[in-house]
Amino acid sequence: MTFRRKLLCTAIVAAGLAGCAGEGDLVVENLGVGVTAVRTACPAVGVPDYTGDVTLFRGDGNPTVGNLDVTATITNVRSTCNESGERVYTEASFDVLAQRRDTRGARRVELPYYSTVLRGGSAVQSKRVGTVVVDFADGQSRAQGRARAGAFVSRAEATLPADIREKITRRRRPGDTDAALDPLADPEVRAAVARATFELLVGFQLTEQQLAYNATR
Repeated sequence: MTFRRKLLCTAIVAAGLAGCAGEGDLVVENLGVGVTAVRTACPAVGVPDYTGDVTLFRGDGNPTVGNLDVTATITNVRSTCNESGERVYTEASFDVLAQRRDTRGARRVELPYYSTVLRGGSAVQSKRVGTVVVDFADGQSRAQGRARAGAFVSRAEATLPADIREKITRRRRPGDTDAALDPLADPEVRAAVARATFELLVGFQLTEQQLAYNATR
């Protein structure tokens, strides 16, 4: 399964890692210019395309504007990560902003959401389903809920082997046969980076019809 997704943060690797430079710093040296990127064992956190919104319809579920019941959106995704141990723990928290058409009476809406850990961009390592509750007061058209999801990954599995790190970070000088080559173009390096890359993704647990509606509207 492959997702296109908006990531809150991305753990990436680039040639030219140097000294104490920070993430995204521009490194200017006599030997050239490069962008430094910092890679950690923490999974990137994001919301896959088409799963950050959900639309509920009244009655028979006919997906027309006049039949709209409740719409909700995942927003304000935040993450924390503890990578001090052998098991790296990442937690994502997010808000759900909901709106309803019929404001008569108090109403509770329960919306299922999922959290999944991907390895290498496509291999599902785990998946959990939870419920976020949104309570509308009488006469209120808008309401907000809040939820969180967490996951552990192995530090060993999220760490690049020493030989791969050396290939990526080795300082290259003018005249070297590979001076102008991107180390990530090497299939071995690219595969190793993919194996060590994890993501924690959250989104609404949609039916096939809801997913199709999001993808085509």
